[in-house]
Order: sequence, then C-alpha cells, then structure tokens
Amino acid sequence: MFGLGTPEIILIALIVLLLFGGKRIPELMRGLGRGVKSFKDGMKEGVSDNNADKDDKKEAEKN
Repeated sequence: MFGLGTPEIILIALIVLLLFGGKRIPELMRGLGRGVKSFKDGMKEGVSDNNADKDDKKEAEKN
C-alpha cells in the first residue's frame, strides 16, 4: 500500500489522533466515505453516459 509499512501507518494514525482528537475522527471518516461513494457514483454515471453516446452515434450511422 504505497510502500507504507506498519510503523508508518501507526505513526500517521497517531498524528491524526493528536491533530483532530478522538471524537472528531469518526465524523471525518464518515465524510471521507461519503466523498468516495459520491466519486464512484459519478464515475459510473460518466461511463453509462459515454456508452449511451456511443449507442447514439452507431444508431445515427445506420440511418
């Protein structure tokens, strides 16, 4: 995972804990999860729109 070992991940987790405190971390992770889900949904929508455009072009070429 990006060349990070266990000690580096633990160090990053400790720094995040010190910066944001224990009570805000779940809130931050929820926001991050929502952002990732929104990004994935947007990517899926873009792919489906792209496929629809290809189908429209094929249909136009047949006529």
